[in-house]
Amino acid sequence: MALMITDECINCDVCEPECPNEAIFLGPEIYQIDPHKCTECVGHFDEPQCVQVCPVACIPVNPAFVETLFLTPSDQYQFVSGTFVREIATLGGDVSKFVSPSVLDRLRDRVKSTEP
Repeated sequence: MALMITDECINCDVCEPECPNEAIFLGPEIYQIDPHKCTECVGHFDEPQCVQVCPVACIPVNPAFVETLFLTPSDQYQFVSGTFVREIATLGGDVSKFVSPSVLDRLRDRVKSTEP
């Protein structure tokens, strides 16, 4: 995902130096965020730093750059989400937020048994 700066920006200059990805720059009228560089500070901080320091709260999620959307499938399509969870676990991803502890233990055991 990426963030954006709205026209409520007052050009206070506090957000630009906070960005670890150098995604924020001064545009023609207000500061802007390069959505291809913005990671919402993932991998650097727990919260987007520009949002934390903005005195006018003008930095929302950019709706044109939403990368992940989680939809709960109906019972008829439950296997689809199970397939994705299994694939993520197989690739070493953390699925603990999506499954119960007992299912997580079984997934870990299954992944270990398929490792060379």
